[in-house]
Amino acid sequence: MPDIFDRIRTSCAAVAAQSTHVTIDETQIAPFADRLDLELPPNDPGQRPLGHAESTAAFVMSLDAINFGSGYFPHLQKRPGMSGYHTIAASLRDFVADTGAITAARLGDLTLDDAAAIFNQILDGGPAHELMELFITALHDLAAFVDRTGDGTFLSVIEAADGSAAALVEMLDEMPFYHDVHQHPAGTVLLYKRAQITVQDLAVTFEHQGPGRFDDLHRVTMFADNLVPHVLRVNNILQFSPELLSRIEAVEDIPIGSVEEVEIRACGLHAVELLTAEVRDRGEPITTAALDNILWNTGAQPIYKSILRHRSRCVFY
Repeated sequence: MPDIFDRIRTSCAAVAAQSTHVTIDETQIAPFADRLDLELPPNDPGQRPLGHAESTAAFVMSLDAINFGSGYFPHLQKRPGMSGYHTIAASLRDFVADTGAITAARLGDLTLDDAAAIFNQILDGGPAHELMELFITALHDLAAFVDRTGDGTFLSVIEAADGSAAALVEMLDEMPFYHDVHQHPAGTVLLYKRAQITVQDLAVTFEHQGPGRFDDLHRVTMFADNLVPHVLRVNNILQFSPELLSRIEAVEDIPIGSVEEVEIRACGLHAVELLTAEVRDRGEPITTAALDNILWNTGAQPIYKSILRHRSRCVFY
């Protein structure tokens, strides 16, 4: 029976087969694989242990509960030299260091003013204010989910998945902000960016042991966001229509769930599947999730930051 990862891959392949705004140039995959630095060191503050196992699991799952907002990041007050994501991750780590471990009860008690203080944002009615409101909703949802599913502890939630990445992804889908499912002329499209990245972050943080052991981790797909498709576009694997490019260059919001937005992420996901197969054919036993991490870190290089990428104000990435 197809699992959640099969359904994600199948739905994205269907989009790629009849996409009208984004296409994949498969002739560019091998040349890009030649240039790709597979030894690029990881640089993710969300994948570093923080105290004992429960505290670490709570931090990872809380950070991934708010691991979205790239469409808001141009308006975010960032830490010097840091991206939007790194600003959020570093701020949450500092909050734990200064005030103690995250618990479901603490998350449930957080207010909008608390969020503004933790992430050093101004509540002025603007985009950053809106993002803080979404963060509080996401963290309250997570608190209720942990109470309901894990009797108040994050480790119990993970244990309930019984070493299955697919099970944990489907459990997280109970929360509205994780339900990364959209409609396209090709059919229903499953992406589940944040639910999947939660599994990957737990696995890396716990070095694939204990709460980080997932027997089907190799089944996880690319984490469909706006950066990895951008890397693929800059390297000519993804080709965008002139109309879509003009909207991106005009810094126009590409609405979440629109045909164009779904095609960017779904075609990106399918392209990473093709790239993973190419790298594996060269003798590198790499998972799709590990390759995604490399592509994401590649996107931090100046060449990629100098070119505008698409932005969508949403709770999925």
